[in-house]
Amino acid sequence: MAVPVLKPTNVQDEVFAGVTYHVQGELVPVLVTEVADNPVYFEHHILLWKDPGLNIAVKPLPGAFKRAIHGMPVFMVETQGRGRIGFSRDGAGHVFGLHFEAGETLDVREHQWLAATATLDYSFARVSGFANMMFSGTGLFIDTFTCSGREGILWLHGYGNVFELTLQPGEQIDIEPGGWIYRDQSVRMDTNVQRLATGLFASAGQLVFNRFTGPGRIGLQSMYMHMPAAE
Repeated sequence: MAVPVLKPTNVQDEVFAGVTYHVQGELVPVLVTEVADNPVYFEHHILLWKDPGLNIAVKPLPGAFKRAIHGMPVFMVETQGRGRIGFSRDGAGHVFGLHFEAGETLDVREHQWLAATATLDYSFARVSGFANMMFSGTGLFIDTFTCSGREGILWLHGYGNVFELTLQPGEQIDIEPGGWIYRDQSVRMDTNVQRLATGLFASAGQLVFNRFTGPGRIGLQSMYMHMPAAE
């Protein structure tokens, strides 16, 4: 298996899907997008600053967007018009963009995306199971993004630094449940429990992993992130 590769940490004047964007900063990086014809949507609480002429409106979604973080409600908003806008999350980490072509789909851990172009469709689902219940309280939500236009961009925030690994068919990797950030839908995720015997008369412990099986990409973050899950 190949060694995971660090994603770029700084980006200047990157142009894709009709949007120019920049990523700057070392400890708590900031994403700046120059919005033109392709609007950008995001969770309302990660907005840092914007040009006064760029308006923000609630983004309609199929069904109710019933999500929360740290007990606070989250709702989706979208840019209207042209201008610059900056985003950041309240945590040290790594911000990067992923470029989509038509029809491509990606699964992302909850509350770890910063923004997306309007050409990406959004949905989410709860994933249950022992590992996700133990580390996420009520189970893990996974956000899914699909490119319904010709091109699209998804910007993510990882805790610590983010590395990407491409698994070949049948290749596997075990990742601590809080250590992965995104995966191609072709990558299967299962729960693997390893029991640790500490001696003949001692109690046994255990290690819990999410096991990913290729083919496809998997993103890892170097700081484990376990959401307190006030969903």
